[in-house]
Amino acid sequence: MIGLDVGTTATKLVAFGVDAPERLVLSREYPLEQPRPGEQVQDPERILREVLSALAECRQVLGAGRVVGMGLSTAMHGLIGLDAAGVPLTPLVTWADGRATPQAARLRESGRAAEAYRLSGVPTHPMTPLAKLMWFAEEEPELAARVRHWVSLKDFVVLRLTGTLATELSSASGTGLLDVHRRAWSPELAALARVDLDKLPAILATTDVLPLGVAAAAATGLPAGLPVVLGGADGPLGNLGSGAFASGTVGVSIGTSGAVRLGVGAPVLDPAGRLFSYALTEDVWVTGGAISNGGSVVRWASGVFGDASAEASDGDRDAALLRLAASVPAGSDGLVMLPYLLPERAPLWDPTLPGAFLGLRHSHTRGHFVRAAVEGVALQLALITRSLAAVQPIEVVRATGGVFRAPLWRQVVADALALPVEVGEDAAGTALGAAALALVGLGLESSPVAAADRLASAVHVDLVDPVHPELYADLAARIPSLLSAYDDVAALFAGS
Repeated sequence: MIGLDVGTTATKLVAFGVDAPERLVLSREYPLEQPRPGEQVQDPERILREVLSALAECRQVLGAGRVVGMGLSTAMHGLIGLDAAGVPLTPLVTWADGRATPQAARLRESGRAAEAYRLSGVPTHPMTPLAKLMWFAEEEPELAARVRHWVSLKDFVVLRLTGTLATELSSASGTGLLDVHRRAWSPELAALARVDLDKLPAILATTDVLPLGVAAAAATGLPAGLPVVLGGADGPLGNLGSGAFASGTVGVSIGTSGAVRLGVGAPVLDPAGRLFSYALTEDVWVTGGAISNGGSVVRWASGVFGDASAEASDGDRDAALLRLAASVPAGSDGLVMLPYLLPERAPLWDPTLPGAFLGLRHSHTRGHFVRAAVEGVALQLALITRSLAAVQPIEVVRATGGVFRAPLWRQVVADALALPVEVGEDAAGTALGAAALALVGLGLESSPVAAADRLASAVHVDLVDPVHPELYADLAARIPSLLSAYDDVAALFAGS
């Protein structure tokens, strides 16, 4: 069973043995582009070519006869405008794109953001397709008028693989346009976005099955008609694939961005409007918060403070700097980073905040800056986790993401969250979740959790206990005051 995870900067394909611990792992990378300040876009055709390339290699290695089906996962909150023939008229406007900041701000200032949250369970932010559609209606009205279908990255991949234009409940739940109470597109939210409902794709179940189309079959060598299970969004599937639906367990994932998610049985509407609710299936949801600035903060720091020689790869620079940062005391000797390099989402949902290093002294070294970056990310995750603890008691963290290969990341997250952190060797994560949902869709398992257990390898899990929880609790308690004092300074940089 293939689990296809189409992420922000890479596609990961994992082929799982359905009844044996066999695996094939393939990956393809592609760039996140910034043609103008505030824009973060990608070429959907380039992404699709890499998806087809990975599927073709999978077929070459395994043979077409051994593949029984595939399940899909993609990054959330992207928006693409298609013409009537399904050809993109816009790039993929990704979750990281900040051009809709004025539209999101107007929704908050007018009080419409609170109304939208009560319907959709999605906090207002320029990441959402709701805000992006408002931007297109206001800034690119002629282009918007030419668009016949507004779709997500998932919908585009499904269209090109199967020939069917459709979305599924999980991806739809992240758009800000879904009425989570009726599980249908909201006429009120569509009117707010100034989009006709007939320009949005039909919403299917995450376990629905479509046949692989003739064109995709020819491009990959897989048989036409192969079952393609629609799957879900990467957030809920990440929880499923990492085993973070167990009672008392919260899932923390850190990739380019980061998130904290708690499994629940129905949408959760936070009184403060800061927690999202996204679907896995009709009766399995996650609530939590996503941060825009995760592992990308250390990647940025490695570019600024690391070895600039041509021989040093990005990974080598990151690893060397993290080892250096591990020699710095917890708390970075008073240096604090507010890690808002991209428009921040949870827990503040304020995309206008610029990042900053505060408390800088002559004694601070490269290691201090990098450790402060790691701590800054972990403290944002801690603030979200505290909100989730009010929804359900939390006893342990299940962590996933490449950053957790570094001992420093493991320990700082455990300390900042004041919870033991389980880090497994199984890196399949979201791809495993997609393949597990495919087992359910094909009737081979009765529930997503049972399906994930069937595909998961018996791997060693490291348990990292907090060492400095009091120190980080004190630092986290000071963050709101630092932000309040920083407001006037941040305002001076707004729009710069």
